[in-house]
Amino acid sequence: MPFERSIPARRYYAATAVALAILCGCGGQGPRVATAPASSNQGLSPGSAAVLVKGLPDFTELVAAYGPAVVNVTTVEKTSAEDSGPNDPLHDFLKKFGGQAHEDNPVARGEGSGFIVSADGAILTNAHVVADATDVTVRLTDRREFKAKVIGVDARTDIAVLKIDGRDLPTVKFGEPSKLRPGEWVVAIGSPFGFDNSVTAGIVSATSRSLPDGQYTPFIQTDAAVNPGNSGGPLFNMAGEVVGINSQIYSRTGGFMGISFAIPIDIAIAVKDQLVKTGRVQRGRVGVLVQDVGQQLADSFGLDRPRGALISQVENDGPAKRAGITAGDVIVAVNGQAIERSGQLSSVISQLKPGSRADLEVWRNRSVVHVMCEIAELKEGKIARVDDSAPKASAGAKLGLSVHPLRPSERRNGIDAGLFVEQVDGAAREAEVHVGDIIIGANGKKIASIAELEAQIIGSKRSIALLVNRQGSNIFIPIRIGN
Repeated sequence: MPFERSIPARRYYAATAVALAILCGCGGQGPRVATAPASSNQGLSPGSAAVLVKGLPDFTELVAAYGPAVVNVTTVEKTSAEDSGPNDPLHDFLKKFGGQAHEDNPVARGEGSGFIVSADGAILTNAHVVADATDVTVRLTDRREFKAKVIGVDARTDIAVLKIDGRDLPTVKFGEPSKLRPGEWVVAIGSPFGFDNSVTAGIVSATSRSLPDGQYTPFIQTDAAVNPGNSGGPLFNMAGEVVGINSQIYSRTGGFMGISFAIPIDIAIAVKDQLVKTGRVQRGRVGVLVQDVGQQLADSFGLDRPRGALISQVENDGPAKRAGITAGDVIVAVNGQAIERSGQLSSVISQLKPGSRADLEVWRNRSVVHVMCEIAELKEGKIARVDDSAPKASAGAKLGLSVHPLRPSERRNGIDAGLFVEQVDGAAREAEVHVGDIIIGANGKKIASIAELEAQIIGSKRSIALLVNRQGSNIFIPIRIGN
């Protein structure tokens, strides 16, 4: 069964085949492009656009050159006896098809993919392929098998490095994911359902795609068929270069539905190098919580269009706090690299070296300012302390809100000023403001009274961005107030 990662109404599956059983379960030339006869453009009216795509690609030479570097990864994980037994449906399945399930020594077996990155046997795969495995076997296309050692695993990026004892092994070459464009052909090679070295092809659907559980990875989205067992396999561009590692699929059934996701290879290489050198991965952090900027928030803050990462909370004593970053700032670039969506910020910052300094381009008070911020190291398991002195907001009847100044009995989470939401209607209800929310800011300005809120409403054109504290977390909520 595939490992499931889910969000409401959607399911993201790691593309790894897993079974519970005692028995085993389930530099060359570039690609050649076949050219179709030139179009005569018959039937096109005068002035019609010329045909931009002619013929279909031929991937045979790509696969012949680099397919031997793609491997099958089989894992064994011991489980407790209560995890498998007579009441387990899979136990009955195994018996029906000739397997034996000994409850006194059950094991979980899984299959995934990987690819060789050095001639002496270094292999890249997904972390979830080898997580908790007690035995890892790598099988090459010539059917040779090797016991593999897990050199390191990084769960945050879902990258793992394996090592087998080999010499003069076939390897892949790396490409540049930043040069990928939607519509470009790509090829996936792996072991879906245990079928070694299966080849599928598709196009790049999107780049820098954020997923709910992948805040440190700007995924490559493709429509190349990826199924359980493809996890850890390479994604090639038309030059035969690996640009990504196939990792997850979007599915309502557990099978391929036309949407798959790959980890950019440059991120994987950076993780690999650190795991090999030190056995751990260092990541940068600045100590903020962010959210996306929609059209209404862009209007509220005076941005030309929706872009950037909106700061909703700042950690006490964190790098961002010391640099002067406050809730309501919108980070639109880091070291000159544009930030279009909030998910990009975590990925970009995490790749910066702790102790270095970053130039944050910040949209504040309807103009751009540059803030130099020191990069700290992200500690695993660290729980950020939230700065509750962030700007406060307010609301009024025009928004469909009934509010009153915060009373002593309503103070919580360190907040001692703001407006308590009594009733919600109209535009505020549509924006999903809740009764019991504490409005602590509006359009980046602190709000402690109804008069301050009304002033911000009057000064707003089409929408207002309220900063609301809800159950200890700060979020910006845009509310449309007129055309």
